Amino acid sequence: MPALPSGVPVPDDGGLPAWVRPSARPAVQPFGVYVHVPFCTVRCGYCDFNTYTASELGGGANQAQYATTALLEVDLAAKVLADAGRTPAAVSTVFFGGGTPTMLPATDLARVLGGIKDTWGLAGAVTGSGQAAEVTTEANPDSVTPESLRVLADAGFTRVSFGMQSAVPHVLATLERTHDPLRIPDVVRWARDAGLDVSLDLIYGTPGESLDDWRTSVETALATGVDHVSAYALVVEPGTKMAAQVRRGKITLPDDDDQAAKYELLDDLLTEAGLRWYEVSNWARAGHECRHNIGYWRGDDWWGVGPGAHSYVSAPASVVALRQAQDPRVETETPAGVRWWNVKHPRAYAARLEAGQSPGAGRELLTRQEAHLERVMLGVRLREGLDLGVLSQAGRTAVAGLVARGLLDGHAAVGAGSTSARAVLTRRGRLLADTVVRDLTA
Repeated sequence: MPALPSGVPVPDDGGLPAWVRPSARPAVQPFGVYVHVPFCTVRCGYCDFNTYTASELGGGANQAQYATTALLEVDLAAKVLADAGRTPAAVSTVFFGGGTPTMLPATDLARVLGGIKDTWGLAGAVTGSGQAAEVTTEANPDSVTPESLRVLADAGFTRVSFGMQSAVPHVLATLERTHDPLRIPDVVRWARDAGLDVSLDLIYGTPGESLDDWRTSVETALATGVDHVSAYALVVEPGTKMAAQVRRGKITLPDDDDQAAKYELLDDLLTEAGLRWYEVSNWARAGHECRHNIGYWRGDDWWGVGPGAHSYVSAPASVVALRQAQDPRVETETPAGVRWWNVKHPRAYAARLEAGQSPGAGRELLTRQEAHLERVMLGVRLREGLDLGVLSQAGRTAVAGLVARGLLDGHAAVGAGSTSARAVLTRRGRLLADTVVRDLTA
C-alpha cells in the first residue's frame, strides 16, 4: 500500500482553517460523502488500495463494530463543518467504496447511510424537489444476494457498481479475483429487480489477455443491459504482489499499443450499444452518469469517512490572502482549499474516534497554482471539456498545436456551436491525456 502524503498536522478536534468560513451565507453547492470500507476477503495481487483481510487486521479492528465507528466520524464531521459555517444544505451524493463494502451486512451499510441522512439530509428528500441524491455502493459479484440488495434499495441506495473486471476465467485468475464470471448476469438482474441502477467495472491489459479475451468481456458486460461501464487500464503499482511477479519475469505486461487497441475496441463496442463516454474511463447512457465521481472531477467539496479516506473543502470566493504559520507555502497566497486524510489502519482510526479525537493524519493547503493544475488535469478528462478561459496564456497558445496533432477537437477549441471555446479530447487525445495536460499547464 502506498504511504500517506506528507502534510501538516490536523488539530485533535479536526477543526478547519479560519479562512474556510464564508463572510456571508454560502450559495448552495454540491456536497458529497465518501465512506471507505477497508475489508476484503482476499487481497488481489494488483491491488494497492487501503484494504485488509481478516488475517492482516489481527485483533483490535472489529469489522462488526465498523458501522458504529464510521458514524462517530459522521458526528465529528457535522461538528467540524458547523463550526466552520460550512454545513451543507443537503448531501448530493454518497459513495461507499473499498475494499468491499458489501462484506458488511446490508443493515450496517443502511445504518451508516441513515446516519448521514439524519445528520445533513439527502438532496431531493429534503425539499421534495430538485435532483434526488445518488447513493452508490461498490460490490463484488459474490458478496451480494437478492435479499441484501433489496435491503440496500429500501434504505435509499440508488446504484451498485460491481467489480466484474473480466468475463474470462484465466484473466480473473491472473488478477486473483475469486468470483464466478457466470454470476454476473444474475447479480445485475437481482440489482435491477431491487430497483437499483447498475454499473460494471472492467480492467484491460492484464498479462495474458488477448484482444479476443477483452472483446468477450466487453460483450458479456453489454449483454446484461447495464447503463454504465467503467474501464481502467491495469496499472501495476510498486509493492504489490503483481509488481514482484513482473520483476521476477513470471508475468509480462502488455505494451502501450496493446492497451490502446483494447481501449479503442471498448469505445467502439460501448458507443455502438448506446453508451457514450463522459469521462476518459467511463461510459453511460444519458442520465446514468456517476454524479459522485463527476463531483470529484469538477472540484466539489466532500467528506471522506473511514481509514485512509481523503476529504476536501474549498475556500469561499470571498477569502483574502492570509498568512498560515503552519504552512509557509501559502504565506503570501490565497489558499484555494484544504485537503486532509485519515490515518490508514482501522485500529488507529477507531482508537482516535473512540477517544473523541479526529482521525486526521495530515492535511495540506492547496495553493492557487496547485488547484489550477488539478482543475486542468481533471476537467480536461470530461466529455464537456475545459473552458479555455481558465488556462494561462501559455496554455491557450498550446491549444493550436494539440489540435494539429489530433489530440483536441478543433471545432470545440474555437467555440463552434457553443458559447465558449473548450479543450475537448479526441479519442486519440483520450489515449494521450497526460500529454495534453502537460502541454496545457506548461
